[in-house]
Amino acid sequence: MNNLLREHLTFDQAGLVVESTDNASGGKDLYLKGICIQGGVRNANQRVYPVNEIGRAVKTLNDQITGGYSVLGEVDHPEGLNINLDRVSHMINECWMDGANGYGKLKILPTPMGQLVSTMIQNGVKLGVSSRGSGNVSEDGSNEVSDFEIITVDVVAQPSAPGAYPTPIYEHLMNARGGMKAYELAQATKHDDKAQKYLKESLINIISKLQ
Repeated sequence: MNNLLREHLTFDQAGLVVESTDNASGGKDLYLKGICIQGGVRNANQRVYPVNEIGRAVKTLNDQITGGYSVLGEVDHPEGLNINLDRVSHMINECWMDGANGYGKLKILPTPMGQLVSTMIQNGVKLGVSSRGSGNVSEDGSNEVSDFEIITVDVVAQPSAPGAYPTPIYEHLMNARGGMKAYELAQATKHDDKAQKYLKESLINIISKLQ
């Protein structure tokens, strides 16, 4: 049975670039682009993903995308391989190989969690990415991964110090003063411009306490 494998990269490790493009409705679409998983090196979890394993997994995922399948990603570190629709913040528009690494382009969606991510990015918060997939890890001490499959790439908060485990954005918001109020507003702001304005003001106050 394959294991759940998650590998975290900070904003800088992933070389993330924020892009914004005009959309058909007159608004802006926000994207995150950068490395989603590293191949050929021993990562922070002491696992090694051979480049051929990464390449095959990336091709399979991109074939799904070009075939019309929506690959959705979440905020934080979900416990399993299933996608929780209430936590979806983005979709993967494209993925490709460049050297030993797998890259991806994530489109931030206008979902409640996507709005939180978008507001954080627009206010200078550096978020990280975390690949979520399945595979087998060798038991001979090399910790090489085989039969690797990428399920998605999630957006996560950066660790507060080198080597620290990333603090989940959702939990951080819920624990922050006013966080629950902001989350409840996010659920109701999709079609309400006044509520969106109030939400943004609330989030800016919360974000200032997260950094």
